[in-house]
Amino acid sequence: MLFQIEASGVDADHAIALFWRNFEADPEGRAYADEAVRGIGERMADLDTKIRAASSHWRIERMTRVDRNLLRLGTWELAYRADIPRAVVIDEAVELAKEYGTDESSAFVNGVLNEVAERIAKSGGGTTGTSGDSGGPA
Repeated sequence: MLFQIEASGVDADHAIALFWRNFEADPEGRAYADEAVRGIGERMADLDTKIRAASSHWRIERMTRVDRNLLRLGTWELAYRADIPRAVVIDEAVELAKEYGTDESSAFVNGVLNEVAERIAKSGGGTTGTSGDSGGPA
């Protein structure tokens, strides 16, 4: 859905409707997926600002589409879903990067999301969970 928004410029609700019309997915995850896509769509500029600040020497426009959207999802979860522990957010993003990204994606996503998490923690917002490394492989 995030790819659809980025590639075609449709809004979150349109991307959600297209996705569920064309793909079968776990109905238990549907509500969360819809919430995430809407939340990311509403806060894209803020999320991208957080990612830019945490990814020195990398312009967000030059990141692969997979990495960029995984970082948006992870940053949204870290900033707006206090019920999801930091380690879980980062570990899930790293696993998705391993599966769908390049050979370097998992290390890149891990590093940037750890920095995002540190910055959010220092500002007094975001999720609870462990500090430092996510505990997962880089």
